[in-house]
Amino acid sequence: MDRQRKIIHMDMDAFYAAVEQRDFPAYRGRPVVVGGAPDGRGVVATCSYEARRFGIHSAMPCARAARLCPDAIFLRPRFQAYQEVSRQIQGIFRQYTERVEPLSLDEAYLDVSGVARLHGSATFLAREIKRRIREETALTASAGVSYNKFLAKLASDMDKPDGLYLITPEQGPGFAAELPIGRFHGVGPATERRMRAHGIHTGRDLLAWSLPRLQAAFGKSASYYYHAARGIDERPVSSQRVRHSLGAETTFQKDLDDPAEMLQQLERLAAQVAEGLAARRLGAHTLTIKVKYADFKLVTRSATTALPLWQLGELRRYLGALLARTEAGARPVRLLGVIASGLVAAETVHRAPQLELFPADPP
Repeated sequence: MDRQRKIIHMDMDAFYAAVEQRDFPAYRGRPVVVGGAPDGRGVVATCSYEARRFGIHSAMPCARAARLCPDAIFLRPRFQAYQEVSRQIQGIFRQYTERVEPLSLDEAYLDVSGVARLHGSATFLAREIKRRIREETALTASAGVSYNKFLAKLASDMDKPDGLYLITPEQGPGFAAELPIGRFHGVGPATERRMRAHGIHTGRDLLAWSLPRLQAAFGKSASYYYHAARGIDERPVSSQRVRHSLGAETTFQKDLDDPAEMLQQLERLAAQVAEGLAARRLGAHTLTIKVKYADFKLVTRSATTALPLWQLGELRRYLGALLARTEAGARPVRLLGVIASGLVAAETVHRAPQLELFPADPP
């Protein structure tokens, strides 16, 4: 393992809500929710820290958020504004290193291993980048600094908002050992329940398992769990990675049997995919939904278009028809996913992407 790598994970604080509060002073200090309407079927994209004090969080139904905080200000996203700020922030990153891997509009990995500025200190660089973001955008970011992506992403969440946290090579294995298993990136609710059923509650519990034993219990993800528990992650920061698809999926704690609720979940996942496409300036020729029934049978249904899909509104138009081509509803569903493939760069198409993450709720 190369422990000489220097990785920074930069994560903007409550990004959409922070842009709204910056641009509209009347919203400052108020509980702001960006997403769907409080009386509709939409979900929370993000919310201000004032709203989080009421228990509101991303992906929560907006109707529930309104019950938790009746005085909350509900705003439709201004996606073009967020894209513009994101491009500005990405420009700052690239003044320090070309090895930048955007994850979404508001977060990215930076590999600063070979950067000589500020004595080659990743911590000093992260502090300066945070200062530049604040001065040039009037927004705050949190930074995590470590020797790999797994730990850098965890570190950026330690002191939010406006935080800066370092995990050194000496601290990494101990930090991972004490980490609750649900905090491991890639361990969703269903996997967490399975691990807890096996007596795995922390990274330290994972250390007691051999790799073959983990592979027998958790399949192809076992190697990642095995190494992450030891503070090891060899994934590079991939600024030139060629993507063939981009997707999002979720496994439900309780099987779904209501097609309307399934469609709502698909729309939420499509919003995540649309944001990922926008952050990478990509369009998609093919949209696929993934449906896993309660008996674990997995089916996919796809639609392919001549012109690439950019807008969430365009993605949404296909979801209902694709879902209707499955047995969802007649059979309970444990997992749903949305995948965009046949990706093309925005610059190759003679129309600009005008994404609207949360269009008006249907009547």
